[in-house]
Amino acid sequence: MLKILYICTHNRCRSILSEAITNQFAAGVLEAKSAGSQPCGEVHPLSIKYLEEQNINVGGLQSQSWDEFEQFAPDLVITVCDSAAGEVCPIWFGNSLKMHWGLSDPSKIEGSEEEKRQGFLKTIKIIKERVEKLKVIASSATTTETIKKELIKLGAQ
Repeated sequence: MLKILYICTHNRCRSILSEAITNQFAAGVLEAKSAGSQPCGEVHPLSIKYLEEQNINVGGLQSQSWDEFEQFAPDLVITVCDSAAGEVCPIWFGNSLKMHWGLSDPSKIEGSEEEKRQGFLKTIKIIKERVEKLKVIASSATTTETIKKELIKLGAQ
């Protein structure tokens, strides 16, 4: 099973969405957690609302620091926001492959409820598509080296 840690500075929206979607749609193949370098301490309420609307499990989701994940030892660390992309990750992520999935922050949308909803649904759709690619790689590769090579093709470093 490939272990993934999604990182976004405040760990309240995009990384939370990514964790929930990965664990829902790639269970048994991928294991996901999420964290932030400066977690705000709460999950954005619209993240919960739109995950639930899509029948995605929200149990156990929380905003937390990446300092809590030294023992998790992720195989892959994925940054999902532009501000986290340039951050220096803790040394214990040194052996992890790193990848950046730039995602617009749907929690920053100003407008009607429908515009916000559409923003969240678009982000959820993008994440689902990316998770499906990761799931195929992790389930079809026979060795860790093969997985690494395929992830590098997708943009991992």
